[in-house]
Amino acid sequence: QVQLVESGGGLVQAGGSLRLSCAASGIIFRINAMGWYRQAPGKRRDMVATITSGGSTNYADSVKGRFTISRDNAKNTVYLQMNSLKPEDTAVYYCNAATTIAAMRSSGSWGQGTQVTVSS
Repeated sequence: QVQLVESGGGLVQAGGSLRLSCAASGIIFRINAMGWYRQAPGKRRDMVATITSGGSTNYADSVKGRFTISRDNAKNTVYLQMNSLKPEDTAVYYCNAATTIAAMRSSGSWGQGTQVTVSS
């Protein structure tokens, strides 16, 4: 019954920045991992970044050094700071929450997605 609502997407020029937010509500007591995935048209939904309740982070190679995931447990919110954006970052970005990182794709809760478009 975890509900996730993403915000912060939009249109930005290459080299620009965006900050995505994901607010969690509902029954979240067992949630230990949250993350961001993205899906471009005709492509697989791929992991972008994850973070555990303990603060451990993991990033896809394609965004390493450009994106930063963070959390604010008091606000039940996870963020994705995206810098030096490239046109290939264009996708719908989805927030995910699960008991473990390994369980995200298969059994995690998903947000509705927010569109990020990077123009060249």
